[in-house]
Amino acid sequence: MKQIAVFASGTGTNAENIIKYFNNNAKARVVLVLTNNPSSGVITKARALSVNTIVFNKIQLQDREGVLKTLVDISIDLIVLAGFLLKLPSIIINSFNFKIINIHPSLLPKYGGKGMFGNNVHKAVIANREKESGITIHYVDEQYDNGEVIFQVNCKIEPEDSVNELAKKIHQIEMEHFPKIIEKLVINGT
Repeated sequence: MKQIAVFASGTGTNAENIIKYFNNNAKARVVLVLTNNPSSGVITKARALSVNTIVFNKIQLQDREGVLKTLVDISIDLIVLAGFLLKLPSIIINSFNFKIINIHPSLLPKYGGKGMFGNNVHKAVIANREKESGITIHYVDEQYDNGEVIFQVNCKIEPEDSVNELAKKIHQIEMEHFPKIIEKLVINGT
Protein backbone atom coordinates (compact mmCIF):
# COMPACT_ATOMS: atom_id res chain seq x y z
CA MET A 1 0.00 0.00 0.00
CA LYS A 2 1.24 3.47 -0.93
CA GLN A 3 1.73 5.85 1.99
CA ILE A 4 0.86 9.54 1.89
CA ALA A 5 2.00 12.26 4.28
CA VAL A 6 0.10 15.56 4.42
CA PHE A 7 1.65 18.83 5.62
CA ALA A 8 -0.80 21.53 6.75
CA SER A 9 -0.64 24.72 8.81
CA GLY A 10 -4.28 25.76 9.16
CA THR A 11 -7.78 24.48 9.68
CA GLY A 12 -7.14 21.26 7.79
CA THR A 13 -10.23 21.07 5.60
CA ASN A 14 -8.22 19.96 2.55
CA ALA A 15 -6.26 17.46 4.66
CA GLU A 16 -9.49 16.08 6.14
CA ASN A 17 -10.98 15.72 2.67
CA ILE A 18 -7.89 13.86 1.44
CA ILE A 19 -7.83 11.54 4.47
CA LYS A 20 -11.52 10.67 4.02
CA TYR A 21 -11.03 10.10 0.29
CA PHE A 22 -8.32 7.50 0.94
CA ASN A 23 -9.85 5.90 4.06
CA ASN A 24 -11.34 2.98 2.15
CA ASN A 25 -8.78 2.86 -0.64
CA ALA A 26 -6.99 -0.49 -0.86
CA LYS A 27 -3.98 0.99 -2.69
CA ALA A 28 -3.11 4.19 -0.77
CA ARG A 29 -3.68 5.79 2.60
CA VAL A 30 -2.79 8.96 4.48
CA VAL A 31 -0.59 7.67 7.29
CA LEU A 32 0.75 10.92 8.74
CA VAL A 33 -0.21 14.57 9.09
CA LEU A 34 2.56 17.02 9.93
CA THR A 35 2.12 20.61 11.05
CA ASN A 36 4.25 23.48 12.24
CA ASN A 37 1.29 25.00 14.08
CA PRO A 38 0.50 23.40 17.48
CA SER A 39 -2.94 25.05 17.53
CA SER A 40 -3.83 24.03 13.98
CA GLY A 41 -7.28 22.58 13.39
CA VAL A 42 -5.70 19.89 11.23
CA ILE A 43 -4.48 18.11 14.37
CA THR A 44 -7.99 17.53 15.71
CA LYS A 45 -9.33 16.56 12.29
CA ALA A 46 -6.55 14.04 11.62
CA ARG A 47 -6.75 12.46 15.06
CA ALA A 48 -10.55 12.13 14.75
CA LEU A 49 -9.87 10.10 11.59
CA SER A 50 -7.21 7.96 13.34
CA VAL A 51 -4.25 9.45 11.47
CA ASN A 52 -1.00 10.01 13.36
CA THR A 53 0.08 13.63 13.73
CA ILE A 54 3.42 15.30 14.33
CA VAL A 55 3.93 18.90 15.37
CA PHE A 56 7.38 20.18 14.50
CA ASN A 57 9.35 23.41 14.65
CA LYS A 58 11.59 25.05 12.04
CA ILE A 59 14.72 23.43 13.45
CA GLN A 60 13.18 19.95 13.18
CA LEU A 61 12.09 20.76 9.63
CA GLN A 62 15.65 21.65 8.62
CA ASP A 63 17.42 18.84 10.52
CA ARG A 64 18.24 15.54 8.78
CA GLU A 65 17.34 13.74 12.02
CA GLY A 66 13.98 15.51 12.29
CA VAL A 67 11.10 15.55 9.82
CA LEU A 68 13.14 14.04 6.97
CA LYS A 69 14.14 11.00 9.04
CA THR A 70 10.50 10.41 10.02
CA LEU A 71 9.35 10.54 6.37
CA VAL A 72 12.11 8.17 5.24
CA ASP A 73 11.66 5.76 8.16
CA ILE A 74 7.99 5.21 7.38
CA SER A 75 8.59 4.96 3.61
CA ILE A 76 6.39 7.82 2.45
CA ASP A 77 5.53 7.54 -1.25
CA LEU A 78 4.00 11.01 -1.72
CA ILE A 79 4.08 14.24 0.30
CA VAL A 80 1.07 16.51 -0.10
CA LEU A 81 1.15 20.16 0.95
CA ALA A 82 -2.40 21.17 1.81
CA GLY A 83 -2.33 24.69 3.18
CA PHE A 84 1.22 24.40 4.45
CA LEU A 85 2.80 27.83 4.73
CA LEU A 86 6.49 27.12 5.30
CA LYS A 87 9.00 26.57 2.54
CA LEU A 88 10.31 23.00 2.56
CA PRO A 89 14.09 22.77 2.91
CA SER A 90 16.22 21.38 0.11
CA ILE A 91 17.08 18.26 2.17
CA ILE A 92 13.44 17.16 1.97
CA ILE A 93 12.90 18.32 -1.62
CA ASN A 94 16.01 16.49 -2.84
CA SER A 95 15.11 13.31 -0.93
CA PHE A 96 11.58 13.28 -2.37
CA ASN A 97 12.20 14.69 -5.85
CA PHE A 98 8.93 14.70 -7.83
CA LYS A 99 7.19 13.11 -4.84
CA ILE A 100 6.02 16.38 -3.25
CA ILE A 101 2.97 18.24 -4.53
CA ASN A 102 1.21 21.43 -3.56
CA ILE A 103 -2.11 23.03 -4.36
CA HIS A 104 -2.26 26.75 -5.07
CA PRO A 105 -5.46 28.85 -5.22
CA SER A 106 -4.76 30.52 -8.56
CA LEU A 107 -3.79 29.66 -12.09
CA LEU A 108 -0.02 29.73 -11.78
CA PRO A 109 2.21 31.40 -12.77
CA LYS A 110 -0.22 34.22 -11.92
CA TYR A 111 -0.49 35.18 -8.26
CA GLY A 112 2.19 32.86 -6.91
CA GLY A 113 5.25 33.42 -4.78
CA LYS A 114 6.11 34.37 -1.23
CA GLY A 115 3.14 35.73 0.69
CA MET A 116 0.63 34.64 -1.95
CA PHE A 117 -1.66 32.25 -0.12
CA GLY A 118 -5.33 32.11 0.84
CA ASN A 119 -7.18 35.39 0.75
CA ASN A 120 -4.02 37.28 -0.26
CA VAL A 121 -4.32 35.55 -3.63
CA HIS A 122 -8.06 36.15 -3.94
CA LYS A 123 -7.71 39.84 -3.04
CA ALA A 124 -5.07 40.30 -5.76
CA VAL A 125 -7.19 38.44 -8.32
CA ILE A 126 -10.27 40.57 -7.54
CA ALA A 127 -8.24 43.81 -7.44
CA ASN A 128 -6.89 43.08 -10.92
CA ARG A 129 -10.40 42.42 -12.24
CA GLU A 130 -9.51 38.98 -13.56
CA LYS A 131 -12.27 37.15 -15.44
CA GLU A 132 -11.20 33.75 -14.10
CA SER A 133 -9.18 32.11 -11.41
CA GLY A 134 -8.76 28.51 -10.38
CA ILE A 135 -6.39 26.02 -8.81
CA THR A 136 -2.99 24.70 -9.74
CA ILE A 137 -1.59 21.43 -8.47
CA HIS A 138 2.16 21.34 -8.99
CA TYR A 139 5.35 19.61 -7.97
CA VAL A 140 7.32 21.39 -5.26
CA ASP A 141 10.81 22.67 -5.94
CA GLU A 142 13.01 25.08 -3.98
CA GLN A 143 11.06 28.20 -5.00
CA TYR A 144 7.55 29.16 -3.95
CA ASP A 145 4.89 28.05 -6.47
CA ASN A 146 7.44 27.32 -9.16
CA GLY A 147 7.44 23.55 -9.73
CA GLU A 148 6.13 21.78 -12.81
CA VAL A 149 2.35 22.07 -13.20
CA ILE A 150 0.48 18.77 -12.90
CA PHE A 151 -3.11 19.99 -13.18
CA GLN A 152 -5.10 23.21 -13.46
CA VAL A 153 -8.80 23.92 -13.51
CA ASN A 154 -10.43 27.31 -13.74
CA CYS A 155 -13.57 28.98 -12.49
CA LYS A 156 -15.31 32.08 -13.76
CA ILE A 157 -15.27 35.23 -11.68
CA GLU A 158 -18.46 37.27 -11.79
CA PRO A 159 -18.05 41.07 -11.62
CA GLU A 160 -19.93 41.15 -8.31
CA ASP A 161 -17.89 38.34 -6.66
CA SER A 162 -16.29 39.30 -3.37
CA VAL A 163 -13.04 37.87 -2.01
CA ASN A 164 -15.08 35.50 0.17
CA GLU A 165 -17.24 34.35 -2.73
CA LEU A 166 -14.16 33.66 -4.83
CA ALA A 167 -12.56 31.80 -1.91
CA LYS A 168 -15.65 29.55 -1.67
CA LYS A 169 -15.51 28.79 -5.41
CA ILE A 170 -11.81 27.95 -5.22
CA HIS A 171 -12.27 25.81 -2.10
CA GLN A 172 -15.04 23.85 -3.79
CA ILE A 173 -12.86 22.95 -6.79
CA GLU A 174 -9.94 22.12 -4.48
CA MET A 175 -12.13 19.65 -2.59
CA GLU A 176 -13.34 18.08 -5.82
CA HIS A 177 -10.06 17.73 -7.70
CA PHE A 178 -7.15 17.50 -5.23
CA PRO A 179 -7.84 13.94 -3.94
CA LYS A 180 -8.38 12.63 -7.48
CA ILE A 181 -5.06 14.04 -8.71
CA ILE A 182 -3.28 12.66 -5.64
CA GLU A 183 -4.77 9.24 -6.41
CA LYS A 184 -3.57 9.36 -10.02
CA LEU A 185 -0.06 10.32 -8.93
CA VAL A 186 0.40 7.92 -6.05
CA ILE A 187 -1.35 4.87 -7.52
CA ASN A 188 -0.96 5.22 -11.27
CA GLY A 189 2.21 7.29 -11.29
CA THR A 190 0.68 9.67 -13.86
